[in-house]
Amino acid sequence: MSEVDPNELPWRVLLLGGPSGVGKTSVSYALARRFNVGICEIDDLHIVAKQITTPAQQPVLHRWDTDANAQNLSAERIVELHIAVCRVMSASIQAVVSNHVETNTPIVLEGDYVLPEVLPTIASPVAGVFLYEPDENQILRNFAQREPVAGEQAKRAHVSWLFGRWLREECARYGAIALEPRPWKTLLDRVIEAIGGVAHG
Repeated sequence: MSEVDPNELPWRVLLLGGPSGVGKTSVSYALARRFNVGICEIDDLHIVAKQITTPAQQPVLHRWDTDANAQNLSAERIVELHIAVCRVMSASIQAVVSNHVETNTPIVLEGDYVLPEVLPTIASPVAGVFLYEPDENQILRNFAQREPVAGEQAKRAHVSWLFGRWLREECARYGAIALEPRPWKTLLDRVIEAIGGVAHG
């Protein structure tokens, strides 16, 4: 595989979103290696945001830690709360994106806190791709393979499937790219093709 010059890329920030359990992290690290750029998991930004705020300041961010009944909510309500957290996180994501655009430092930002609605609010050159898995049972199998001792994952898989379905609709609304992760062996190349990236090797 030949080296990719980050200065040749048509983007400075690549946002890779999607629900949990669809393969975002695996392909994001493969993209970072292919393009020879840095990577940041937005989960880390979420951890920092919770660390430097209180439940009184950001009740949405702290909901899962302060509400003992949160896990008993319906899958639909959990998705609604997750979307609310995503919207709180959008300002931080926008700030990181703006910094990398201004400093001309390419990076891949990956995580399930990215929403298609953030794309029109940030400066170019930024690319965005969202993964969604149409088969709920496949998400369940992915969770079981990744965390085999975690117990019953059906509700968690249903939440991810619902969020993925919503994301696909939002991608259509905002003109963002939505891709199915399978077949796995072609996902990296399909993402690269979708964003118009430079793919050597």
